[in-house]
Amino acid sequence: MKLRTKSAAMLKTAAILVIIMANIGCDQVAKHIVRQKMDTYQSISFMHDHFTLLRTENTGAFLSLGDHIYAPVKFVLLSLLPLLVLVGGVVFLVGNKSLSKIPLICGCFIIGGGIGNIYDRLLYGSVTDFMHIGFGVFQTGIFNMADVSVMVGVLGLLAYYYIRSRGVKNQEIEPIN
Repeated sequence: MKLRTKSAAMLKTAAILVIIMANIGCDQVAKHIVRQKMDTYQSISFMHDHFTLLRTENTGAFLSLGDHIYAPVKFVLLSLLPLLVLVGGVVFLVGNKSLSKIPLICGCFIIGGGIGNIYDRLLYGSVTDFMHIGFGVFQTGIFNMADVSVMVGVLGLLAYYYIRSRGVKNQEIEPIN
């Protein structure tokens, strides 16, 4: 019985790491292609300008917030603290025996996206953003695949907990042991 529990825990840990690494990998491959094929501020439009590739280097956080903060403070606020939170998130996901599949997977997406952006910040000093969507008044900021991972994870968690709060019972909502 103990061997089965240990095997299940190892399988769960492996699955968590695979999902996180897949998110980091997709993000980094996309950013690598953009860095290799596009100049900074180069723009390529698709779908009648509703989807645009526009390479930018963001030295701040979301929407360039914190761009002009004193460098050591910026390092602590935008790299060190988020990295510690993400490591804590991985520990939480691996160690939590009562977490259901959907929140677990959503957490992996959030952590993978966060690590993808912190990796850029530590290696390059900025985060490569390159996608923009615009439909009339609906305009996004410029974002990357790590941001997409984070948003998918957050929206998945919101949907999961909304559906759960409405009393919908489903086999998929059962915890992973």
